[in-house]
Amino acid sequence: MIILGLDPSLTNFGYALHETTATGPDRCFARGRLQTPASQLYVDRYITQRESLRGLIRQYKPDKVGIEYPVFDNLYSEGMYGLFLYCSEALRTEHQDVVFFSPGQLKTHARQILGRPPGWKMMKSDMVEATKVDTGSKKAWNHNECDAYFAARVAGRFWSLYEGLLTESDLTDLEKKQFLEIHTFTKGKQAGKTVQKGILYRESERFFCWSKEVINYGTESSHDGE
Repeated sequence: MIILGLDPSLTNFGYALHETTATGPDRCFARGRLQTPASQLYVDRYITQRESLRGLIRQYKPDKVGIEYPVFDNLYSEGMYGLFLYCSEALRTEHQDVVFFSPGQLKTHARQILGRPPGWKMMKSDMVEATKVDTGSKKAWNHNECDAYFAARVAGRFWSLYEGLLTESDLTDLEKKQFLEIHTFTKGKQAGKTVQKGILYRESERFFCWSKEVINYGTESSHDGE
């Protein structure tokens, strides 16, 4: 399964192509950054990144996509939400299934690889180190590419679970918590209430299956080749 990992940014939009396999070793076979200059008109920067993303999809034809998106809760910003919308439009138009991860969710995987203690604040240098350890690569990595790599790596595990290529017993404890957590309140007004917090239970909120969707805009429809 080929996964396209993305770390959206107007200046340095990181991407990484990750091959996830059930039996052999995983590998990252392409990575880079989509860039726009600050001097460019703001709306053109959004359009450029959207079209560059569509170009990547058409070039590599990934099976699934994973994105780091700081648009949830206290990480929300208007600028990133704008890019979130443009990228979502590109992914939906190109009929890509996508899962969204917060930066904190991806950093916990990198922290685990490095054996950092709980609460350790993962900096850009830590993400680079974790990527090199996980890939066995000694080549230079840009931190935006590293974030995209982890988006692809973790998305590969999520989509493998979704597709039935992995079972719950194949997951790490961290993956079980992020993908499958079910919480039952024991105190307060919500005592006894059960909430499905794991990403797998949150379709059309934290992951979207757009691969077979026919998009209707008014009376017209859009599909491959149109």
